[in-house]
Amino acid sequence: MKKTVKDIPLKGKRVLMRVDFNVPQNDKGEITDDSRIKGALPTINYVLGQGAKLVLMSHLGRPDGQIMPEFTLKPVAERLTVLTGKKVVMTNDCIGHEVENVVNKMKEGEVVLLENLRFHKGETKNDKEFAKSLSKLGDIFVEDAFGTCHRAHASTAGVTEYLPGVAGFLVEKEIEYFDKVTRTPEKPFSLILGGSKVSDKILMIENMLGKIDNLIIGGAMAYTFLKAMGKNVGNSKVENDKMDVVNKILSSAKQKNVKIYLPIDHVIAKEIKDGVETKTVKDAIPEGWLGLDIGIETIALFKDALKNSKTIVWNGPLGLFEKKQFAVGTLEVAKFISTIKTISVIGGGDTAAAIIGMGLSDKMSHISTGGGASLECLEGKEMPGIKVLQDK
Repeated sequence: MKKTVKDIPLKGKRVLMRVDFNVPQNDKGEITDDSRIKGALPTINYVLGQGAKLVLMSHLGRPDGQIMPEFTLKPVAERLTVLTGKKVVMTNDCIGHEVENVVNKMKEGEVVLLENLRFHKGETKNDKEFAKSLSKLGDIFVEDAFGTCHRAHASTAGVTEYLPGVAGFLVEKEIEYFDKVTRTPEKPFSLILGGSKVSDKILMIENMLGKIDNLIIGGAMAYTFLKAMGKNVGNSKVENDKMDVVNKILSSAKQKNVKIYLPIDHVIAKEIKDGVETKTVKDAIPEGWLGLDIGIETIALFKDALKNSKTIVWNGPLGLFEKKQFAVGTLEVAKFISTIKTISVIGGGDTAAAIIGMGLSDKMSHISTGGGASLECLEGKEMPGIKVLQDK
């Protein structure tokens, strides 16, 4: 296990903390969803409560090393001031003498937020000099941005060459849950996969096949599986170059006694647009139509497969959930999981967004804050941003 903020003395120390304040904003630059900022509050409040001086760093958007006013973190500083009840001081840059002067004048219990890390090319390149400049702003590094841990950037990996690194509470919780489901899961264990591409999930499926009992597949990726099995999928989205991979997965699952569940009925339409005519068909999808959600019989099949599960990991929606017409499968399965006694871990990204949007997040054991990062955990990879933290 990795050391956390609770394992080291913080009083009087300058704590340089990586957070994920990459929040969505509207055209006026107003924050439309502050859940990522709220997610960092437990660690922020703990560090301040210990009498440390807190220096926060984050990226926002993809300015690609250019200073772009629309990607400033100023709105975040304002929102954080409201949420913490403390005046959050915002610097004009994230490195340099001016920033160092601001930080060196800090008193215990004060908070400074650095300007967007990605205004510098050195951040994503994990540039040594840039990481060194950041490290001058702290005595201890705290990693609490799980969503960026799968990238070896200056602010996630580089700074630990100069500062001792520990995990914040968000990252600690993520490590704990992914460790549990990949190393010591309670069985029966069901993995639900959705989303559009099989290719994104190959490594994860290969890693998880030896650990799971049931593999439940929905979303567009199901049509690649169904086509590989000789079913008619009409004009549904299919990765034709992945047929061999799918056949390999199917035979490997058979060898390992993993039961695979695929859609047996489909909500179909001729095109993707609001208010389009839909119908539900069993088994074969006619030419000119494409599958966009699982049907009622599939929902019942999936629920039946899940009902005795002691562990459920879910990555990827079961239909085109952004359109209300095709969100029924995802919603029904999520509602069902929220009623059974199980450890439910939801991979980040679209699945997390769907479940939060349905208001079911507090009914799940854990909703990951990182899409790409959660995928890498399930692939069995050690992430650069976690690897560099100190061991207990």
